Amino acid sequence: MEDKVIRKRNCYGEEIDVIYRHSVPLEDINTIPGGWGYYSPMNQRTYVRDGIMCEQDVEITLRDGVKVYADIYRPEGATDIPCILAWSIYGKRPHDMPRPWATYGVPMDAISDGTKFEGPDPYFYCHYGYAVANVDPRGCGHSEGEMPIWGDTEGQDGYDVIEWLSQCEWCNGKIGMAGNSMLAMMQWYIAAEQPPHLAAIAPWEGCSDILREFMCEGGIPAIGFNTFVYKDLGSESPEGLMEDIPAMAVKYPDMNGYWKSKIAKFDQIEVPAYIALGMSHLHARGTLNAFRKMSSKNKWLRIHREFEWPDAYSFEMKHDLLKFFDRYLKNIYNGWELTPKVRLDVMDAYDCDFCKQRPEADFPIPRTVYKKLYLDANAKTLSYDASFEHTCDGYDAQTGEMCFDITFDEDTEISGMMKLKLWAEAQGHDEMDLFITVQKLSADGAFLPTWVFGERHPGAWGKIRASRRHLDEELSSDIQPVLAMDRTEKLSPGEIVPLEIEIYPYSRIWHKGEKLRVRVAGRYIRDPWFEPFSWDTENEGRHVIHTGGCYDSFLQIPVIPPRYQAGDYIYR
Repeated sequence: MEDKVIRKRNCYGEEIDVIYRHSVPLEDINTIPGGWGYYSPMNQRTYVRDGIMCEQDVEITLRDGVKVYADIYRPEGATDIPCILAWSIYGKRPHDMPRPWATYGVPMDAISDGTKFEGPDPYFYCHYGYAVANVDPRGCGHSEGEMPIWGDTEGQDGYDVIEWLSQCEWCNGKIGMAGNSMLAMMQWYIAAEQPPHLAAIAPWEGCSDILREFMCEGGIPAIGFNTFVYKDLGSESPEGLMEDIPAMAVKYPDMNGYWKSKIAKFDQIEVPAYIALGMSHLHARGTLNAFRKMSSKNKWLRIHREFEWPDAYSFEMKHDLLKFFDRYLKNIYNGWELTPKVRLDVMDAYDCDFCKQRPEADFPIPRTVYKKLYLDANAKTLSYDASFEHTCDGYDAQTGEMCFDITFDEDTEISGMMKLKLWAEAQGHDEMDLFITVQKLSADGAFLPTWVFGERHPGAWGKIRASRRHLDEELSSDIQPVLAMDRTEKLSPGEIVPLEIEIYPYSRIWHKGEKLRVRVAGRYIRDPWFEPFSWDTENEGRHVIHTGGCYDSFLQIPVIPPRYQAGDYIYR
């Protein structure tokens, strides 16, 4: 069998050779260690359990005749009810798999076996008068066709399924969408198609620009990691083909029509939206961009410190989302509109928060004061005052690191979008990959991490490949540098180049006497953070950081002043 198949596609006026690979045959899906894709045997039946009816493997025909399959849960005998759609490519019944299934950080008994991976739990929502539809999209499991991953095709397919569900005899004509990660990402594309019966979305933690945020974050390829992500996606379809996103990133490393088709069209999203952003996750950038750019008049953002799974399945957050859906899918006037537009966790240390779900008018916070902390390569410090003296120092590109510290002389809250500007030089090579971490230290210099799952999170992060340093002038702003991703310009011997590095959204308090540290290295230091992220680095020789004089290397921080202060009393 041929490993790769090419399909020509017109993307934003460009004819692109789109690479497909063969999906894993369903009979082989359990031979792959790890991963999360699983597709149950076809079993069209209807059964009732705990008062909830499940119509299993329901056939839905899309506009081009392709048939996809869904499991639809609803309260037995209920009519005139809304439906929540869960859409992703990992399989609709993961709990059927022979190997044990669990969601990390969530007790086994906290989620029913009707729950799609990262999706809404039917055995929760059905008890409150909702239906839940778990769908295997085109090319997944027993659904027909070739598997697209993100973009217009899935958006149009989602449109068709929403309109089909809205016409079911039990449905009140209102459809919502919910779910985390890929289930959130697909909501961007489907909502942008504006299906008439889509009434509300709840995308929690989702990238929205596949090249910049997923395949090549900071310009550094993550081909190996993404090959792992897609390795166990299966299909019974005779075609058995899926878009090979990692192969596309190798063939087309620069921004083109294909990658533009994978950027969500936020200006076309108009339905009410409840968005959640976890500061401990790779989805933070895309989620915030979505909130800032979507056209919805009714949109809310909740920024939290927890990892996505225990957050989504917690008692508090399930009921919070239920209140949102009650308002927009059932038209219950429950006061949801009085929910603050933004709710923010301000982290402190370990599992302690300085503020929990603090109301804000917007994000970035309107009262933000942006300040620059200038790096000194000789003293290894940060300072509000730039040095007139040029100094430089470096580290081994593969094993070393360099740290810059400042001790705050007053309580300082940093909430929002940081950026780091570095003047850098690669000695002994024509490339450099830099990994940045912003951390908090105690007065005596001990690392004060935040805890997630009881493990030490590395801190606020950013990264950049020097040859990909050029910015998109239209998308970039003073608080958010955005890489153009349209060229590769290697470094010449002795060349010192400015690098502007976006730091992902963050919120934390530094108390008087505590230190802020910027750590620069040629590798991702997880220490011992659990996520298996990896990037295909290209580092050799020595990295040199230049500061002072004409080399204005600095960290720009979003400082949040108190709302009110009277003497020693401070209210934030």
